[in-house]
Amino acid sequence: MTAVTATLTPAPSAELPPPASPRGRGLAERLSAYAYIAPFFVLFGVFGLFPLAFTFYVALFDWNPIGDQVFIGTDNFTRMFADPRFWNAAGNTVSIWALSTIPQLLLALVLAHVLNNARLRFALFFRMSVMVPYITSVAATAVVFAQLFDRDYGLLNWLLGLVGVEPVDFVQSTWGSHVLIATMVTWRWFGYTTLLYLASLQSVPRAVFEAAAIDGAGPWQRFRHITVPSLRPVIIFTVVTSTIGGLQIFTEPLLTGSGLTCGAVRQCQTLTLFLYEQGFGQFEFGYGSAIGVALFVMVVAIAAINFVLSTRIKADR
Repeated sequence: MTAVTATLTPAPSAELPPPASPRGRGLAERLSAYAYIAPFFVLFGVFGLFPLAFTFYVALFDWNPIGDQVFIGTDNFTRMFADPRFWNAAGNTVSIWALSTIPQLLLALVLAHVLNNARLRFALFFRMSVMVPYITSVAATAVVFAQLFDRDYGLLNWLLGLVGVEPVDFVQSTWGSHVLIATMVTWRWFGYTTLLYLASLQSVPRAVFEAAAIDGAGPWQRFRHITVPSLRPVIIFTVVTSTIGGLQIFTEPLLTGSGLTCGAVRQCQTLTLFLYEQGFGQFEFGYGSAIGVALFVMVVAIAAINFVLSTRIKADR
């Protein structure tokens, strides 16, 4: 009887852990979310935030990488604002930006409108072919355009000669070098901008364009009242990114002018070339950092303008 009772008696069950509290689960979920995005912030801190902060720090010193570092406060900035080479580089940067950004955006806007509305055979081929300049090497583009704009044997000067215009030395003249560099920048980036506009236009129902055409709206009216308003946020984005890229332009003027000074009279030297010349050419890292800080302030100002414009457009809607 005792053996039977012992057999029928269930064994004591193991104690289960208490369920996690909702507060504990919420904390774990929040921590896991931060853990997922932590690699980005680590990389940003190492390769973005630290170099930026260190640039501000070095700008306050007479910094010699193999010698002494002497604290001089804002003397580098005072020197920069009194340096005509800085203002020349700033003027060149703004000029090249204006000559490249405005035609680029207008060309991309018109081309995106045509690709979106025209009934073309092999439409996908034409849409993808506009990206060919973007994926072409900058060095190869510079070589080709240098031949096209050559003073003695360039195609452009040959065409100008047909109408009685004297050959233009695009490389050695100030405005000529700006036109040459701006053309290279426009050629390289208009396809990328076109695809951005085209992707945005693809989200607009085709029935809207067809209804406007039935109501009697012509191509210009459809472009003005449908295409442009539909692209406003993307236009603002491309204006800001093109402006930032124009402020930081480096490779095209370097290859065009064949040096950091970009010519004997610095006719196409931009702020980034001037920064590189002072920092890594003359080893004046403090002065070069001050130029970098000025460039950073310009970029921040453009970002602030973008925020204001985006807010107003959103409010208008």
